[in-house]
Amino acid sequence: MEEKNDLTKVIQVSKTKEIIKKILLYTFLSIWAIIVLFPFYWMILSSIKSYAEYNAEYIPKFISLEPTLENYQTAFTLVSLSRYFLNTIIFTVITTALMMVVTTLAAFAFARLDFKGKNILFTLVLSLMMIPNELVIITNYTTMVNLGLRNTFTGLVLPSVTSVFYIYLLKENFESIPDALYYAAKVDGKSDFQYLTRVMIPIARPTMVSILILKVIECWNSYVWPRLVTDNPNYYLVSNGIQEIRQNGFGRENIPAMMAAVVAISIPLIVLFLIFRKQIMTGVQRSGTKG
Repeated sequence: MEEKNDLTKVIQVSKTKEIIKKILLYTFLSIWAIIVLFPFYWMILSSIKSYAEYNAEYIPKFISLEPTLENYQTAFTLVSLSRYFLNTIIFTVITTALMMVVTTLAAFAFARLDFKGKNILFTLVLSLMMIPNELVIITNYTTMVNLGLRNTFTGLVLPSVTSVFYIYLLKENFESIPDALYYAAKVDGKSDFQYLTRVMIPIARPTMVSILILKVIECWNSYVWPRLVTDNPNYYLVSNGIQEIRQNGFGRENIPAMMAAVVAISIPLIVLFLIFRKQIMTGVQRSGTKG
C-alpha cells in the first residue's frame, strides 16, 4: 500500500513539474511574441491615427479612439505608390521566373549529370558565397553601366536571376532522389530533360515552392540594388517609394501617412507568408534530409 502511495506521489510530482515547465515555456513564448509583434502593431496603430491625434500625443497611446483610413489615401496620393506596386510585381515575377529556371537547371546538372571537373566547378560556385555582397554589388553596377542598362528593367533583373544558396539547396534535394528512378527512366527512353520535368521536379516540389516564395519575398524587399541602379521614377519599386516619401518631406512631418505606406507595402508579404508558411517549413526540412 505504501509503495502504491509513493508511486502516486512520484507521478504527481512528475506531472506538476511538466505543468510548471509548460507554464514557463508558454509564458516565455508569449512574452517573446509580444516583443516581436509589437512593432507591427505600433506601425498599424500609427497608420490609423489622424495627423492631429498623432501630434497631440505627448505620451504615446496604445489605442486610437478615432481611427481613420485617410492616411492610406494620402500615402497613395502624394507619391505614385500604385505605379511602384506595379513595377515591383513585374520585377518580382520576371526575376523569380528566370531564377527558378536557372537554379533548377544548375542544380540538376550538379546533382545528376556527370561531366569533367564537376566537383571543382561546384566548389568554385559555393566559394562565391564567401564574397562580401558589397563587392558583388559594385561589380554588378559597373557591368550594368558599361552595358548601358542603368535605368532599365533589364538592369534591375539580371543580377538577381541566380542564387548560389538556392542552387545548393535544390541540389541537395535532387540528390536525395534514388538513382533507381533515373536508371528506370533511361530504360524507358526518357531524356535527361524529361526525367527532370516528369520525375525530379514533382518530387522536389515542396523545396521549389519554398525557394519560389523566399525569392518573391527577397525581390519585394529589395532596396540597395534598385536604389543604386535606377534614379528614374518610371522604374522605382516600392522600396524606392519609401525613400521618396522621406525625401518629399511628408514622411518626416506626417508620420501616420508614412506608416500607412509601410503597412500597404508590407501586407502582401505578410499574407503570402501566412498562406505558405507550412510549405516553406516543409521544403527547408526536406532539403536537409538525404537518403
